[in-house]
Formats: sequence, structure tokens, C-alpha cells
Amino acid sequence: MFFLLTLPFRIFFGLLFGILCLPFLLILLPFFLLRVLIKAGIALIVVPIVLVLAVAGIVTALLAVSFAMLIPLLPIALLVFCVWFALKLVSRPAVSL
Repeated sequence: MFFLLTLPFRIFFGLLFGILCLPFLLILLPFFLLRVLIKAGIALIVVPIVLVLAVAGIVTALLAVSFAMLIPLLPIALLVFCVWFALKLVSRPAVSL
């Protein structure tokens, strides 16, 4: 209800200050546009670099996690390799030329 009571005053003062501030905003408009242009230029340079570094970080993290999961299996793999190598030495060749 208070919103509706003060609505005419807020419209009047909003228009008054908007008209009074318009020349200052028109003076500052080129500087705002220059700021947007500089930010866009920096973004065009920085965003691809950040994306490449993010992909490299994700690949590195995946590689580290896979190594962390596979390293405990190395003793079992060494045992399997030793058994395979011993059987290969002991067995006869299947075909002799």
C-alpha cells in the first residue's frame, strides 16, 4: 500500500534526476564503451589460454588418478609376469622349423 502512495513522487523524482543526469551519462558513454572494448579484447586473449590450461589440468588429474589406482596392482602384475616367463622358458616350442 505504501508503494502505491509514494508512486507519483518516485516517478516525478526519477524523471527529474534522470533528465538532470543525462548529460553526464552522455559524456561518460565513450569511456564505458572503451571499457567494454578492452574487457572484450582481454577476454578474447585470456579465455582460450584458460580453456587449454583447464583441459591440461583435467588430463593430468585423470592420469594421476589412474596411476593411483593401478600402482597397488603392480605386485600382482609382476607375479603374473614371472609365472608367464617361467612357463615360457620351461615349455617346448609348438612348431620347430
